[in-house]
Amino acid sequence: MVLSSAPIGEFDRRIVLLTKEKGKISAFAKGARRPTSHLLGIVNPFSFGEFTLYEGRSSYNLMQGKITNYFTELREDVEAAYYGFYFMEFAGYYAKEYTDETESLKLLYQSLRALLNPHLSNRLIRYIFELKLITVHGEGPQVFSCLGCQKQEGTFAFCARRGGILCENCRKGEPDAIPLDNSTLYTLQYIVASPVEKLYTFVVSDEVLKRLGKILKRYRDVYVDQKFKSLEMLELVADMKD
Repeated sequence: MVLSSAPIGEFDRRIVLLTKEKGKISAFAKGARRPTSHLLGIVNPFSFGEFTLYEGRSSYNLMQGKITNYFTELREDVEAAYYGFYFMEFAGYYAKEYTDETESLKLLYQSLRALLNPHLSNRLIRYIFELKLITVHGEGPQVFSCLGCQKQEGTFAFCARRGGILCENCRKGEPDAIPLDNSTLYTLQYIVASPVEKLYTFVVSDEVLKRLGKILKRYRDVYVDQKFKSLEMLELVADMKD
């Protein structure tokens, strides 16, 4: 999938691709800005398909592509488009070169498709995407047992600093821990444990949605050391809509 595309020189473009086989890679699309170029329609963000690349001495060159989904519907919905751009930037933050990014690519694709579902909240899709991507890359929280005593039943709170849930006894000394009701805890567990194909099959109450948002913000603040321009724009657009 094309994560980003930027003009280079007079007629070229530099694209960033998320691939299954080689992780995140950059490639030059020579002449892609010419109106007659066969690359013109395949170098836009959200383009998903098969790309043929030539590996040169210092960079990849895009030769051709077969696009199976352009996600053109996202371009017709400003808010959904900003969610999509944020998802791609967030995926690009975690992806590395020469790593297997099959699960990340699958998650990104399914998340963009979910944005086109009118029955799902975009905010819920965002929280699911964030938590699952963090989990896929080995930095997900412990949500199945207390970090302190390994207790699995009872009342818990989420502590971002400690990286997961704490029971009532072990949460003492963690005043910022967020109390969890059963629905929110189950939602966290479901997102962490479920395969990508099963993620976007449920809805939650407004209260659970608010709590998920608070939890994910705290977790990002602790474990993600980057500010995302697309997220700033997304939140601005969402505030205007509200």
